[in-house]
Parts: sequence; structure tokens; C-alpha cells
Amino acid sequence: MTATPTLALLGPFLDPTAAGIVIGGTALAVALRTPLAELGGALAALGTLHRRRFDAAPLIAQVAALGRIAQRNGVLALDRSVIADHDVATAIAAIVDGQPPEEVAALVQHNRRQRIDAQLTAIEVWSGAAEVAPAMGMIGTLIGLVAMFTRMTDASAIGAAMAVALLATLYGAILANLVCAPIAARLKRQARHEALERTRLEAPLVALAERERPRAAQLVHAA
Repeated sequence: MTATPTLALLGPFLDPTAAGIVIGGTALAVALRTPLAELGGALAALGTLHRRRFDAAPLIAQVAALGRIAQRNGVLALDRSVIADHDVATAIAAIVDGQPPEEVAALVQHNRRQRIDAQLTAIEVWSGAAEVAPAMGMIGTLIGLVAMFTRMTDASAIGAAMAVALLATLYGAILANLVCAPIAARLKRQARHEALERTRLEAPLVALAERERPRAAQLVHAA
């Protein structure tokens, strides 16, 4: 029963032409200046918005458990462990291969930097969209004004052209300030928090590498 009055109220603010100019123009501008892989990463980052903040504590506990497994069954037993986190998995693989602690530390740092770079790229894409959207709104406004002035003799067409001119600016502001900019800000907060949390993983992984390196080297030589 309330749908019809709501649509009636929103009706004057809905214009597919203005929406197409702003949304389509923004998407095209972002796509033209962003490599396809980075664009895909920015879209994939939307899936992380609903997740809880990253917490390194479960991964630290897993590293401790892996250390106990290595003590009981040897470091090669870690090859059979299921590790969901990519950074921890690659570090454990390096430890099993007998890599020195400094190499494990460098690997953890490299993976962390790569992850941060990917997150920053996604943030830049959404920030860029927030910058472009108001410009697309102005372009839509100019298109609407041109259409309005060229149809001054047709009173029935002036209203539609004026709607495009006014609503394009509105859509640009909404897209920038209520969609793209908040997404970029939230991704930035998540990336900053995750980067700080992931620094906690380096010490236990390096300690495990330091402890298991002699035994790993002996097992590799014996094999």
C-alpha cells in the first residue's frame, strides 16, 4: 500500500537519461584509466566490506599449533597442514624448505607489501570514481541545457531536458558522496587495520623458522 505513494514522491527525481550519463560516464572514465586486473580487484574488494575486521590472533594461534606439530612429527609434517591464509602458507612452505629466518622474514614482508599495494589500488579506483562522478554530473547538466535551448520552441520537450540538466548534477553528487567516497574510506580503514595486524605474524613465523631450520636442513640433506 505504501509503494505507490513512495514511487509518486520519488518519481520527479528519477530520470534514466541523467542516470545513464552519470553512472555510465563514471564507469567508462574509470575503466579507461584503470588496467583491467586492477579494475577487477576494485570490484572484488566490495566483497570485503561486510566482513569483520581482520584479526591476526587466530593465525598466530595456528602458527603456534604448527610449531607443536613440527616438534612432534618433524617439520616436513607441516606440508600436510591446511592453511587458508596465503601469507602464512607461503611462509610455512619456506620453513619446510629450510629457508633461513631472514629469508622467511623477507618473504612475509614482501607478501604484506603486495597485499597493501593491491588494497591501495582498489582504494584509488573508488576514490577516482568519487572524483569523476561530479564531473560527469556537470557534463549531464551541460547536455541537458543544450537540449533545452535547442527545443525552446517545443514547450513539452523543455521539461524533460531541464530534468536531465538538474538531476545529472544531483546524481553526480550522490554517486560521489554517498557511494564511491564511503566505499573508498571504508576500504582504507580496513587496509590500515589489516596492515597493522599482519605485522604481528612476522615474529612467530621467524621464530619457527629459527627453531626448525637445523632440523629441516638435516631432513633435506638426508632425503
